[in-house]
Amino acid sequence: MIKRHIPLFAALGALLALGACDKPASKAEAPRTLTFSIVSTEASQTQMLEWGPFLKDMEKATGMTVKPFFGSNYSALIEAMRFKQADVGWFTNQSGLEAVRRAGGEVFARTTHPNGKDGYQGVIVVKKGSGVTLDKLLACGKRYDFGMGDAKSTSGTLAPNAFLFGPRGIDPQTCFKTVRSASAEANLYAVGSGVLPAATDNTRSMDRLAVIGTPMARKTMDSLQVIWTSPTIPEDPMIWRADLDPAVKARISRFIFSYGVGDTDEAKRQRAILERIQTGPFKHADNTHLLPVREMEATGQLVAAKAKKDAAGVAKAQASLDQIRTEEAAHPQS
Repeated sequence: MIKRHIPLFAALGALLALGACDKPASKAEAPRTLTFSIVSTEASQTQMLEWGPFLKDMEKATGMTVKPFFGSNYSALIEAMRFKQADVGWFTNQSGLEAVRRAGGEVFARTTHPNGKDGYQGVIVVKKGSGVTLDKLLACGKRYDFGMGDAKSTSGTLAPNAFLFGPRGIDPQTCFKTVRSASAEANLYAVGSGVLPAATDNTRSMDRLAVIGTPMARKTMDSLQVIWTSPTIPEDPMIWRADLDPAVKARISRFIFSYGVGDTDEAKRQRAILERIQTGPFKHADNTHLLPVREMEATGQLVAAKAKKDAAGVAKAQASLDQIRTEEAAHPQS
């Protein structure tokens, strides 16, 4: 009789074992950690002083462990998202466009300016009293060393190429003695200290340097002069991986779009934290937010193709530009 029950007991044991295995597996499927990517303009310790309070509040609101990923440049942030080492982050418009194209990213929000201005400008700065003017820069002749932004920087690379150098048929690499690529903050300090005679930057970075208020920051700001300003560039996009768990996206959204909103003491505390990272409360956005930067990109390509007398390139760039403008007409920016 006992032998007849052995198969039954074995079957029951197998079912119980399977059930026990299922429970940990289902828990493992629910993400508990969120990695937030930030381009590192300064030392990580300094960045954490600015970003730490925001990330801590994000942890509390989402119930997830939030880890920062500090990338030395925007390419690092794009690659981190591409290989799923980062889940969500703050990008520039051009790097955000690349994250959408190559890394499975999706725009879900955008930043705002703490003082209410919408958008910012790319600039070229020189040291006051240096005698360097825009006309002298554009005369080329490999006379000056020049600083530009990260290759994925909207204000530091794309805007000056699309609006200043491209229309004049100027290639910075052949125009200047050397071209150095660095972060916006590094360019400001380089020009302020006399290491570089001129460099690209943006008004947001200059605002941030003014807010820092350290003796070096004040000295740098006092020494700078803007000699060129670009048309207005849209505020920066916030991007998450499109394949994130919908439940995780919902948690992020609840936090992002309620943070710093309202007139309560808690909302005021949160807005003070946002000001430290140079934004006001976030606004809803989607991939149409990137249409203006796509237009800048296509404009630059059109200018370059015309300069090379490349008829096929001109036709392709013009077709892209026409398509983008059709999309812009269908999705006017808020």
